[in-house]
Amino acid sequence: FVPAIVFSVFFVLNLVLWGEGSSSAVPFGTLCGVLALWICVSVPLTFVGAFFGFRKPAITYPTQTNQIPRHIPPQSFYTKRVPGILMGGVLPVGSVFIQLYFIFNSIWAHQIYYMFWFLFIVFLILVITCAETTILLCYFHLCSEDYHWWWRAYLSSGSTALYFFLYSIYFYAERLQMEGAASLFIFFGYTFIMAIYFFLLTGFVGFMSCFVFINKIYSVVKTD
Repeated sequence: FVPAIVFSVFFVLNLVLWGEGSSSAVPFGTLCGVLALWICVSVPLTFVGAFFGFRKPAITYPTQTNQIPRHIPPQSFYTKRVPGILMGGVLPVGSVFIQLYFIFNSIWAHQIYYMFWFLFIVFLILVITCAETTILLCYFHLCSEDYHWWWRAYLSSGSTALYFFLYSIYFYAERLQMEGAASLFIFFGYTFIMAIYFFLLTGFVGFMSCFVFINKIYSVVKTD
């Protein structure tokens, strides 16, 4: 699904470059080669991974759950779905806000980025912040008797990508001197691809952190 979206966006951007007569446009043969790699390599490996994955034993949970869903009481504003999801991305994007400026300058303003060791430290801070923020929000939801945490944990941490894309809009409007519709499509097209992978990364970190946290706290619950 994700490779299809990325390839579609890349193909549309390449059509824009072809229309502008740009020398940076990827040849049609190369696009066909990339498509063949996806169909002949990525798709079969996906089915192979699914085959071996379904043969593994199922994940065991520390407690038994009721078959009848429990009623969820009315929630406060910050524990509702949309506000909770939007709040989950504020702290993670704030921890990497300064580095985003240098990264965008390196990509779009032709400036050299050489602090890769510091970038790795910022990446670790991002992972830790995503984990802690999502666990905290998940704990608040559980205290409010809202047990729907699976997708909320993923989206709360993944909402960092939304702020990432909003910052790219600010950067384009305030820092770049690009003109023409082609430049607009190229900038936001590639930024959209980066935002997709950023969403997958941060969402995975948030979900796995909550999964480990909930398994840990419920493993010590004494049930008769």
